[in-house]
Amino acid sequence: MRKFGVILALTMTAVLTSGCWPYYPAPCPAIAQATVVSLTVAADYAPAVKGVRLKACQDGSCKEADLELFPGSTTVDQGCERGPYGPDRVCSATSSPDGTKMGNLMLDTLTDSPMDVTATVTTTDGRRVPVRTLRFTPRGVYAYGEQCGRFVSAAVVLDATGLRQAG
Repeated sequence: MRKFGVILALTMTAVLTSGCWPYYPAPCPAIAQATVVSLTVAADYAPAVKGVRLKACQDGSCKEADLELFPGSTTVDQGCERGPYGPDRVCSATSSPDGTKMGNLMLDTLTDSPMDVTATVTTTDGRRVPVRTLRFTPRGVYAYGEQCGRFVSAAVVLDATGLRQAG
């Protein structure tokens, strides 16, 4: 009977103390989601584009504005310093112009329901190019894991043939 009492005491102690460990959820970055439709004007079409008016409609709500276009860039890997056990030291990268133009249309909300985007282009010689329209579904991903919430992004590419969803 004495053995049973000792085993019972040890078991209860193990059960009760295991619940005392603090729970540390996985950390999430303090990053707010931007509710925008981002537009990239392809490098081969960008020299001909002076301005873009973008209209986006989703869930019965539309937003329209002339975009402020700025030069696009790409990231160039500059490698990592080698340490005594391999590339375990400082790594770096830089941005380099890639010939594209970028712009963003701010929205009140952004969901993963289908969206209609219309682009009206003004060329560098002042002509208006016929309106281009695209219907697509913004992408939602758990970029930092399911515990950190879902990020929805809407991005399109404009080239001489029209609009397409960014890959």
